[in-house]
Amino acid sequence: MARTDRLMRLMDALRRTAGPVTAQVLATETGVSLRQLYRDIATLRAGGALIDGEAGLGYTLTEDTALPPQSFSQLEIEALVLALSGLDQLADPALTRAGQDAMARIIATLPDRQARQAMNTALRSFRRPDDRPPVTIDMDLMRQAIWDEHSVTFRYTDLKGRVTEREVWPLAMSYGEGNLMLLGHCRTRLDYRMFHVSQIEDLARGTESFRPKRVALVREFAQTRPAPDRR
Repeated sequence: MARTDRLMRLMDALRRTAGPVTAQVLATETGVSLRQLYRDIATLRAGGALIDGEAGLGYTLTEDTALPPQSFSQLEIEALVLALSGLDQLADPALTRAGQDAMARIIATLPDRQARQAMNTALRSFRRPDDRPPVTIDMDLMRQAIWDEHSVTFRYTDLKGRVTEREVWPLAMSYGEGNLMLLGHCRTRLDYRMFHVSQIEDLARGTESFRPKRVALVREFAQTRPAPDRR
């Protein structure tokens, strides 16, 4: 892991915790040895982060100078916390953790009064996990292919049980009620297709780059979809 990424992950771990967190927990979070963790704490302190504590007692981030101050209305804070709290319903641990890290960074930039509001919001999401099938593919690989505008290959079983090998330009992910869908441009069919992610197996990075076409293709797909029947 690059040094900058490692230090950012350590700051995120400190932001997420309200009280002292042990060096061992921080080392596990960042995937380093205790010796490296102590060096990273020293690096952050040298960079201006005010971190209380020491080995054996735990560490607390008391002032985060790495982020500029922010200000939100109370309703904006409630909306952010409510939206991010729904990520744990998507059965995607990496996406859930990203939301938690983002919220921790936002809270770290707020004045004390607004930070307390964010920690004690009035609006909560208590939805039960839906019946979406578990995700069995490498979602990091899929997201990276979308961002890179690079094709992926996979074996796909359609709803009639037919199995085909596909190379697809992945365009977007759609999180719906009870299902997770991939919008892609199939290189076999030369047309847009919606794939049930739960039916995808053996996902791998493909051979084709389609940069910089993704945004234009998504717009074209949206324009060609029939308008919803609102009768």
